[in-house]
Amino acid sequence: MSLPHALLTSLLEQPCSGMDLARRFGRSIGFFWPATHQQIYKELGKLEAAGWVRSSAEEGARGRKRCYEVLPAGEQELKRWVAETDDPPPLRDAMMVRLRAEAALGTGAGVENDLRHRMARHRTQLALYEDIEQRDFTGRELSAAEQLQYLILQSGLATEREHIRFCEKALALLEALETAGV
Repeated sequence: MSLPHALLTSLLEQPCSGMDLARRFGRSIGFFWPATHQQIYKELGKLEAAGWVRSSAEEGARGRKRCYEVLPAGEQELKRWVAETDDPPPLRDAMMVRLRAEAALGTGAGVENDLRHRMARHRTQLALYEDIEQRDFTGRELSAAEQLQYLILQSGLATEREHIRFCEKALALLEALETAGV
């Protein structure tokens, strides 16, 4: 995945200014492909130079506020990219190495604080996803596009729940090993 394709997707959903794009991005695609405002603005310039988007001054806007929209060449690029295949990225998580180190050192090395910290972060993210689910996807008929968006959210919900379960299991196991004196 690349940031240009994430931005093309977001702009195809709704043309907007760079600032509005950065705000929307952080509340949607940014959950699984984060980018800073600076990265977004830099990439918008590249997309425009490539002929994939066009910007125009927004009516009534002061300063340099510009509205970006996807051009046919950008839509073609997005179609080309969507049709690609790739392998899932390998897991690279320091927590897994910390747990292996805890096993090698013997329990009591101190990984519990990181597990509790991660569990709290995952609970916060889960609560946010549950709020989005309630607000945007509950109690009404969903369009085909909304069903795909909901599927993405369901993956996020499942991932956060699994991370919480993992942290709970690891903490329980560490506590049991500590109690047993292992």
